[in-house]
Amino acid sequence: EVQLQASGGGLVQAGGSLRISCEASGFTFDDYAFGWFRQAPGKEREGVSCISHLDGSTYYADSVKGRFTISSDNAKNTVYLQMNSLKPEDTAVYYCAAGGFDPHGLGLEHQYDYWGQGTLVTVSS
Repeated sequence: EVQLQASGGGLVQAGGSLRISCEASGFTFDDYAFGWFRQAPGKEREGVSCISHLDGSTYYADSVKGRFTISSDNAKNTVYLQMNSLKPEDTAVYYCAAGGFDPHGLGLEHQYDYWGQGTLVTVSS
């Protein structure tokens, strides 16, 4: 059974940091690119970051560039999103996704094959 288990969300003050994780199972981790998306209340889901399984390249939305870092631990089948200097506008449900494509950017939602259930990140002002 394919699973993407996101965890680590919570409440943090503006300016603070949080690391969320996504543990994958049920498929070959090394064959997939991983992305993080988020959906804020009343807004459409948007891409946040992506990491390539082919060469480790990373991609970020302009809104998080310089503050967020995506990484992966292949031994643990886990992808992380380290979020620093958090802002209230980062408040959203964060979803991880896996796609068997060669990313040259964040990737489009339809390019991702598997999705996790989401973890809520709330940034207070």
